[in-house]
Amino acid sequence: MALLWSLLIVDPLIVLSTIFYGSISFLVSFFEQAGRAQMKMAHAWGRSLVFFAGVRVKVEGLDKVDPNTGYVFVSNHLSYMDTPVVLSSIPGQFRFLAKRGLFQIPFLGTYLKRGGHIPVPREDPRAAVRALTQAAETIREHGISVLIFPEGGRSEDGALQPFKEGAAYIAIKAGVPVVPMALIGTRQIMAMGSATLRRGQVRLRIGAPLPTTGLTLRDREALIESARKQIVSLLWSPTRD
Repeated sequence: MALLWSLLIVDPLIVLSTIFYGSISFLVSFFEQAGRAQMKMAHAWGRSLVFFAGVRVKVEGLDKVDPNTGYVFVSNHLSYMDTPVVLSSIPGQFRFLAKRGLFQIPFLGTYLKRGGHIPVPREDPRAAVRALTQAAETIREHGISVLIFPEGGRSEDGALQPFKEGAAYIAIKAGVPVVPMALIGTRQIMAMGSATLRRGQVRLRIGAPLPTTGLTLRDREALIESARKQIVSLLWSPTRD
């Protein structure tokens, strides 16, 4: 969510778009508490940011996923533009795991709660496990997806970092596939530590879903490592235009 604070100073159109869609999303949350209408606003917001930033997104492998099915999407993390690119490119209902402190911020906290997003207390391991379990229950009960950046933060140098096991934990508990994704080019659009947006092209490559049928929590390390290996392969696949 720090995306908001970094992008708001970059372009007045991005400011207006964020205010516009954020206000509508907040208002509709009082009438539709499942979060689905808010997610539609989030998709529109992501498309507007990509458009105003002058980013051209090429998506590969979208046919591998069903927008009406729940998944745990995992991706490398290079830039604050990663989330808008994903939101603008992949249909369906997403929820996010966010730091618990964000839920205590006026307006933003209310928006996150009403949207069905899940707070994660990183300083409390036991509470964090409960949050992961809640995310799994949300996926299973409502048929939605969760987007997670398993590196735990943006990569400073662009190199893929080790993955944390939370995404695999959620997928196994929910009984849904893990979908590896590779983002290419977002670091050139907006580098870490920079408030400058550069126009350009971004690729979002979607890998083959990794099923979790028959897996137990003991398999989570192997599952997340399989996802990481597939992302590495996607990152280094030759470009096909």
